[in-house]
Amino acid sequence: MYPSEYLYSKDHEWVRVEDDVCTVGITEFAQQELGEVVFVEMPEVGQVFDSHDEIGTIESVKAVAEVYTPIAGEVVDVNEAVIDDPEVLNDDPHGEGWLVKVRHSTAADLEELMNAEAYEEFVAGGSD
Repeated sequence: MYPSEYLYSKDHEWVRVEDDVCTVGITEFAQQELGEVVFVEMPEVGQVFDSHDEIGTIESVKAVAEVYTPIAGEVVDVNEAVIDDPEVLNDDPHGEGWLVKVRHSTAADLEELMNAEAYEEFVAGGSD
C-alpha cells in the first residue's frame, strides 16, 4: 500500500528523496482519516522551515489537519494542481497528490523517518 521507495513520518507524511530535493505529501492513511479533502493551503516557494514545522493545512468535510514538514529546508515547488483541485489528493495521495518539494538542509532529518514496512507497522498499531 505504501511505496517502498518513500520514507514516512509519524505525522503521516511521506518523503521521496531525489538528490537534495524531497517531495512531501500525506499518506493514504492520513487521507483516509481526513475523508474527502475540499481545501488545501500550502506555503509559498522560497519559504524556509525547520523539521516538524507546520507548512500548511488540509481541510476535509470531517476535519482540518495541519501538515508538517518532516525535513528542514527551503520550499522549491508547490503542487498548484492540488490547491486548485483538492480532489487530486483524494484520488492519488502518493503520486499526483504531492504537496511540496523541499531542498533539504540536512540529511540527518531523513534518518528520523521510517521505511514503508516500519510505517505500516506504525499505523497498524493504532497510532494517530
